[in-house]
Amino acid sequence: MRILIRGAGDLATGIASRLYHGGHQIIMTEIAVPLTVRRMVAFSRAVYEGRAEVEDMTGILVHSMEEANAVIQDGDIPIIVDEKAEIVQKYKPDVIVDAILAKKNLGTRMTDAPFVIGVGPGFTAGLDCHCVVETKRGHTLGMVLYAGSAIPNTGVPGNIGGFTTERLIRAGGNGLIEPVASIGDMVEKGQVVAVTGGQKVYAQMSGIVRGMLQPGVQVWKNLKIGDIDARCEKFHCFTISDKARSIGGGVLEAVTGFENIRNKYAIVVLA
Repeated sequence: MRILIRGAGDLATGIASRLYHGGHQIIMTEIAVPLTVRRMVAFSRAVYEGRAEVEDMTGILVHSMEEANAVIQDGDIPIIVDEKAEIVQKYKPDVIVDAILAKKNLGTRMTDAPFVIGVGPGFTAGLDCHCVVETKRGHTLGMVLYAGSAIPNTGVPGNIGGFTTERLIRAGGNGLIEPVASIGDMVEKGQVVAVTGGQKVYAQMSGIVRGMLQPGVQVWKNLKIGDIDARCEKFHCFTISDKARSIGGGVLEAVTGFENIRNKYAIVVLA
């Protein structure tokens, strides 16, 4: 099926991975200046690098539907800067997955495609989408909801290796970011890991830098600009996370269910 994914961050890329390996055709949209912390496992990186390789997949920046079709024919995933997802008019997807993860709906409607999936908080199944996929870590992660909404955003990041808020790296001031530590580097608590707007940013815990914004991007004070992982597995920095795979599995489940229903009714109509 033709699937449009709004957003190309790390979680959206995890969704793309499950759908891509499920044999579906994908186009992903992004904003002009992505602020993806785990950019080494996100197709949003293609916006400023032209292409991005994540595991066994390649995302390529395109500027038109014609270019997107050529990339799809080559077996890759087109990424287009299209904040309002206007490419829907030409692509005419069977499924839209809103994986922007803005914690609110930025304009997706249930009438935008035959089947619309909202990912995370901000969507209500039956109101602005056909189903919602849970994004909060825990026993319901990746669950498909056909009624109601996902668990509201708490503002507290999930527990990884016994740490929550400490693992986040936040901008110390407004201005351009100058990373001091790179993704995959080991750092100690209190070490300078970046400079933002001329202000030094210090690690709040020891571990490995799992994510860091690209150099030279404009940031503002307290914005999340990086992530430290206490598990210290370098492999984790360059592979899709367990959370992203679980959410992607929920989306794939929903898409498969819709596909089966659509095929069933198509057979009945033909009969």
